[in-house]
Amino acid sequence: MTKQTFIKGALILLAAGIINRILAFVPRIALPRIIGAEGVGLYQLGYPFLIVLLTLITGGIPLAVAKWIAEAESVGDHRRVKQIFRTAMGLVLVLSCLLTVAFVLLTPWMTQHLMTDKRVYETFLMMSPLLVIIGVSSVYRGYFQGKQNMIPTAVSTTVETIFRIVFVLLFAKILLPYGLAWAAAGAMIGVVAGEIAGLLVLVWQYVRQKKLPVEEEAAAPSGVLLTNETELQLLGADYRKPILRRLINLSLPVTASRMIGSFSYLLESIFIARALAVAGIATGIATAQYGALQGMIIPILLLPTALTYSLAVSLVPSLSEAAAKGDWGTIHKRLHQSMRLALVTGAPFVVVMALFAEPICLLLYNHVEIAPMLKWMAPIGLFIYLQAPLQAALQALDKPGTALMNTFIGAVVKLLLIMQLASNPDLGIYGALIAININIAMVTTLHGYSVMRFVRFRMNLFDFLKVGTAMVIMGSVAMWTMNRQVLPALWQNLLAACTAGVLVYLLLMVMLRIIDRNDAARLPVIGRFFR
Repeated sequence: MTKQTFIKGALILLAAGIINRILAFVPRIALPRIIGAEGVGLYQLGYPFLIVLLTLITGGIPLAVAKWIAEAESVGDHRRVKQIFRTAMGLVLVLSCLLTVAFVLLTPWMTQHLMTDKRVYETFLMMSPLLVIIGVSSVYRGYFQGKQNMIPTAVSTTVETIFRIVFVLLFAKILLPYGLAWAAAGAMIGVVAGEIAGLLVLVWQYVRQKKLPVEEEAAAPSGVLLTNETELQLLGADYRKPILRRLINLSLPVTASRMIGSFSYLLESIFIARALAVAGIATGIATAQYGALQGMIIPILLLPTALTYSLAVSLVPSLSEAAAKGDWGTIHKRLHQSMRLALVTGAPFVVVMALFAEPICLLLYNHVEIAPMLKWMAPIGLFIYLQAPLQAALQALDKPGTALMNTFIGAVVKLLLIMQLASNPDLGIYGALIAININIAMVTTLHGYSVMRFVRFRMNLFDFLKVGTAMVIMGSVAMWTMNRQVLPALWQNLLAACTAGVLVYLLLMVMLRIIDRNDAARLPVIGRFFR
């Protein structure tokens, strides 16, 4: 099994993430043109419930699998790796099957009493198979990530995205004549088809790479391979606990932390709908506004998280292995790399979204009226991009309880503000935006403080000043280029403005020594020219 370094693993996931984010925008752009913002709203309203249930199944188990397998691999305990995988798979299958049955039985009650728009019933039914499919896939991904082999995850997510694009649009269009409710349900069927394709890729990779040398297994009746007592003592007595018990102990705090975030997302969707109703906004309009926010604006804002997700996934096994060995120098180095990359890559996206919200929304969705939402959320993007590596660091360093408390505080504040602000007729959906922005900034700040306190890690504040200066100069160049209108089409002028701004930004990053030759040398394909 191929094991990658932290940077190489992150870059593999980054490459796949960028491809997937670009591909994922095909249905994001096309779906509103097929079923409209109201149809997208029905499609999106199902996701908060799905995420809550998936968090119960996959919230902490895959991360625990990745963390524990990384520890076992660090001491050569290959038999324990197999045992961890099989135990985790059995646990996930039991949980996902039970929750699927409960979800199907409770769907009529939920759509009648919890949702303000009863047309989500068909979407809820169509998404029920996702619990088992995604649950099983997550264990496979945790297994490969624990072995620090990011290629199966990258390949499976790319295949899943391609299949989802085709079938989301196909089934939405086929079922549209039966009404918006069935069109949204058709889009969800496409999601199921994509997840099945991604799972099949993971199963194939596992079957192909799972076999260990027979002589290694036979030489270790105790269950510990290629290791010594000093290394096991370093891992501690907790490593020797029965597998199921330790798996649950490792996953419960992370699941609880993510459950707060997922449950707050569910309550957010319910509270926004009810607050908009209090503000006097009709059900259909409220559904369309929610669909625009969750299905159009937030996906644009989350584009750079292709990098932050890849950093977070690679960070967990890397920090877990370093912490098991007491290597604090590596921990600080990995944190610095992750935070700097998240900051540098996220900043130009913030500038582009803030300055060119109207042409972006017009070109992507043909809905220029939603552009103010993007402008309101763009500045908070940097907090989003920094949050994932920070949360991954807390989990990898066995501080999931801290992440749990930080997330809980932010969730409470967000929900209170949604009810207060979104019910105001003068604010409406923008009141919800304000509440979401405050939540993101608060949780990221709390995570950052916690990481600094636990590992004495400090970001270089001068780097933030340099990046901020580069953002201002980039924005000025991009606006000047856009205002010249030298090209005939709007998309051409937007592309030219973004290209000019990004080139100036990258030049400034090099001049200010935020990006150096060593960073460039790590890039795939072109990196060899900087070595």
